[in-house]
Amino acid sequence: MSPPLPQSVKGDSASERLQALGLELPVLVGSTYLLPHQTVGSAIHLSGQLPFKDGLLLGQGIVGRDVELETAQELARHAALNALAAAVQAVGDLDRVRIVQMLVFVAGTPDFGQQSNVANAASELLIEVLGENGRHARTAIGVAGLPGNSPVEIQVICTAV
Repeated sequence: MSPPLPQSVKGDSASERLQALGLELPVLVGSTYLLPHQTVGSAIHLSGQLPFKDGLLLGQGIVGRDVELETAQELARHAALNALAAAVQAVGDLDRVRIVQMLVFVAGTPDFGQQSNVANAASELLIEVLGENGRHARTAIGVAGLPGNSPVEIQVICTAV
């Protein structure tokens, strides 16, 4: 087992660390067909998040064909940022969010085997912002396609602390 990723972003709170990264939580657009989150017991299940910003999908295509690894990683970070925004909707404050599990879906070519490298970018963001509360179990899955031809989608289960 490798050593844990060190907390490299300075700040006393998750909000301060988010600001130190030059990021802010987006306002999520609602949907007629789904809830942004659903609480069952102490678990909060977040709907899958795509890399939307201001209502626009930041990238489209298949990783390994139309989309480079580095671009897919940036898209994964943005999808994780959207997941944090949904988590804050559920618990009310970024400092109360604890990530339990993250599923990362990567639309890639059949021979693209770097789903974990795409997912690492999202994991790093969660740890940079939330510290120990951002450490999580994770699965990275290669798929043939995603909604809107997005290269990545992220689903998160979290709790409130």
